[in-house]
Amino acid sequence: MANISLIPCGDFKTAYGADTTIFPTVTSRNFAIAGVLLLALCPLFMDRYWLSLLIQIGYLGIAALGLNILVGFTGQISIGHSAFFGFGAFSSAWLSNSYGVPVALAIPLAGVMTTAIGMIFGVPAARLKGLYLAIATLAAQYILQDFFARADWFTGGVAGTIAEPFSLFGFAFDTDGKFFYVALVYMVIMYVLATNLMRTRDGRALVAVRDHYLSAEIMGINLTKYRTMSFGISAFYAGIGGALYAHYLQFVSVEGFTILFSIQFLGMIIIGGLGSIMGTLMGTAFMVLLPEAMQFITTSLSGTAIDTALNLKDAIAFLREMAIGVVIILFLVFEPDGLAHRWKQIKAYWKLYPFSH
Repeated sequence: MANISLIPCGDFKTAYGADTTIFPTVTSRNFAIAGVLLLALCPLFMDRYWLSLLIQIGYLGIAALGLNILVGFTGQISIGHSAFFGFGAFSSAWLSNSYGVPVALAIPLAGVMTTAIGMIFGVPAARLKGLYLAIATLAAQYILQDFFARADWFTGGVAGTIAEPFSLFGFAFDTDGKFFYVALVYMVIMYVLATNLMRTRDGRALVAVRDHYLSAEIMGINLTKYRTMSFGISAFYAGIGGALYAHYLQFVSVEGFTILFSIQFLGMIIIGGLGSIMGTLMGTAFMVLLPEAMQFITTSLSGTAIDTALNLKDAIAFLREMAIGVVIILFLVFEPDGLAHRWKQIKAYWKLYPFSH
């Protein structure tokens, strides 16, 4: 797992409080604050294209963090995460359109509604494991997809539905530059909440269930309770991310929440690092920027000798989709602990240089 400690020899804690802080050092805390402040300045010098990518990283990073809590921290499996993401998007749009709920309030309410759905599917899934659990979550994916297509009153059916722009105290965040701050605030809040969760007894219980469920049960941890809880927390994060997605695009369609989208969520946490909060954001950024990098490469290759030799022609654009699968395989083989683990090794190298211990 990506949360293996790489603390240098001689760097030790003398109290439990010091061992459970959000940031291990004052320097790391200052860098995190500086990073958020730097991000807050992005709309001043970035164009709409790059702001759009950062907003995608924001709401997808929130949803991916929920999946990492379920898969990386609790050891469960889910291949239906995009369905919960979609339920959050439709819920927020439905609340604001049908009942006039302000969007600022509809987003957390959508998270609560998605939590309820996640708990419904989590109760039977909590008694399953391995392949059986994967099939159960796959069933949830297809059940919710069918519900989206048929529930015209809730989703607008196959035609989709309009989502109101985010507004607060009469001020509309209807441009990329404005909505960027909404995504940034939600992302910071949700990541801080997840970090605090992992410091609590419940968070440590989730990790214990992952590490060895029999030992956890002997210690008095209720496996069904915490497995179900992990599904609820995962669904809540997916719902918040989906709601932000809906009010950013201002339109939600059934076709956007397929099994392939769920696989992409799994790719984000695998590449970033299972069981790592920081790695979730790194993996999300990697997955969002990968298609853009592939677009640049494919455009450069178009019309070249390589294009002619392989007879790619117009099909060269499909390399963008192929790259996602290739990257996931490469990370599973060569860096199974993800980008977060590699980042920790780089930091440890510079901290310990020129010594090897």
